[in-house]
Amino acid sequence: MKKDIEIAHSTQLLPIDEVAASLGIGSDSLEHYGKHIAKLPLSLIDDRRRGKLILVTAITATKAGIGKTTVSIGLALGLNAIGRKACVALREPSLGPCFGMKGGAAGGGYAQVLPMERINLHFTGDFHAITAAHNMISALLDNYIYQHRAEGFGLKEVLWRRVLDVNDRSLRSIVTGIGPATNGGTQQAGFDITPASELMAILCLASSKDDLRRRIEQILLGYTYDGKPFTVRHLGVAGAIMTLLLDAVKPNLVQTTENTPALVHGGPFANIAHGCNSLFATRMALSHADYTITEAGFGADLGAEKFYNILCRKSGLCPDLTVIVATAQGLKMHGGVPVDHIKEPNEEGLRAGLANLDKHVRNLQGFGQSVVVVFNHFAGDTHAEMDLLREHCETVLGVPFVINDAYARGGEGAVKMAEVVAEAIDKHPSGPLQLTYADDDPLCTKIEKVAKRIYGAGSVTFAAPAMRRIKLAEDHGMAHFPVCIAKTQYSFSADQKAYGAAEGFDFLIRDVVINAGSEMIVAIAGDIMRMPGLPKDPQANHIDVVNGEITGLS
Repeated sequence: MKKDIEIAHSTQLLPIDEVAASLGIGSDSLEHYGKHIAKLPLSLIDDRRRGKLILVTAITATKAGIGKTTVSIGLALGLNAIGRKACVALREPSLGPCFGMKGGAAGGGYAQVLPMERINLHFTGDFHAITAAHNMISALLDNYIYQHRAEGFGLKEVLWRRVLDVNDRSLRSIVTGIGPATNGGTQQAGFDITPASELMAILCLASSKDDLRRRIEQILLGYTYDGKPFTVRHLGVAGAIMTLLLDAVKPNLVQTTENTPALVHGGPFANIAHGCNSLFATRMALSHADYTITEAGFGADLGAEKFYNILCRKSGLCPDLTVIVATAQGLKMHGGVPVDHIKEPNEEGLRAGLANLDKHVRNLQGFGQSVVVVFNHFAGDTHAEMDLLREHCETVLGVPFVINDAYARGGEGAVKMAEVVAEAIDKHPSGPLQLTYADDDPLCTKIEKVAKRIYGAGSVTFAAPAMRRIKLAEDHGMAHFPVCIAKTQYSFSADQKAYGAAEGFDFLIRDVVINAGSEMIVAIAGDIMRMPGLPKDPQANHIDVVNGEITGLS
């Protein structure tokens, strides 16, 4: 089989005007970024017309990969192949993982969004705009403190960190303002990765430009010496920040390997943020397609939980169906099979790993969701393993099971998946969304309910810094905010080596970040970092330009 980039280069792309026309969008509405990319104005969103919404999530992530994006794209291909008008809405890739562990995040095989290289790299500049806007706030804040210090102004605590869309562990903790007094005050600071930026979350949760500005003004930057919150509104620069984001708020229209329309916009990570593409993009797709497929980052304990408890709570959206993706290799890893042996047939290991799938399915059903299990087919998977999983899903879990082969066969390999999904929506759509906690629950209670009900924790411990931040949030009227737990993507627990379905563990919340603009409280569990590091052999070592073409991206 051809490599991803070879498939991408061999695909005949349609002019983006033709892709837009398939959604009923005229050329005059497009803001072109070359022949195959366009931005769509927010005026094209029509909430009076709303198609079916399908959420794609997965079992707990493994370093072998699960393939949610490939399934999401494949499902759109399959639905269009059976005559259903579908559009996929996805997050934009971050340069961090593209040059770190993943090497790209635009799908794979014959189920990709294209042009793959541009989407994986600078694309339309959305990430750069968010990075620049975020760091502009940092610069303006430092300048405000410097210019007003003679008047006695100062902040006893600065909460706003800088961001960069590159994995750089050396920037996690830095000191700024070293040197003469004209360099500003010396203080400890640091960088997060851009997908963890509160501006990224705000852009992805905003319902309008007015709502975007309102949220930007609410961003909490620090506390004055008399304990009062200091926000972007006090800084008086929300207008300037809006100007940097005017183009970034517009969803990006591209196409799949079979010219199916795709909206790629926004990119918060699910392990350190809420893990959903922009609400703008999802609403845009719902306005113009009969079926919208979107995904939530990492496993269902992270992405799906946050999709329901944060995005759906805020937006009023509710998926008509949730698809959970599983692989034989991933289940074997959760069954205790060493990663070096997960490609080998091992029914016993697969069976042991089913506990992970079972827990996710029960969680999704607890939200009131109708569930379909999609088996993402890899070369080397045996019929015996697939039969075992099918029997378990249909007889033990009582949910539909279907094999996805879109990676190797494109839309043709996704027809059966599309038929099963469409039938499930027609006959057994999801009921009203049942959220994990109420708005008026105390913040500690919200965190405990997610940890115990979704993760399986036996107890939750709050470190002193976390409790101090929670009290500040409650004292300043933010107790009604939803919670966004930052933890490892590799386990239900905060221990990345606790595979399978961990139960009864203590869940430590070591710190809390108050995101007053995105209107959520980020609880940091265990050793999770909001600025990832690079692996020993980063994908950057394998990316190059050969004869004018990019190699190493996948």
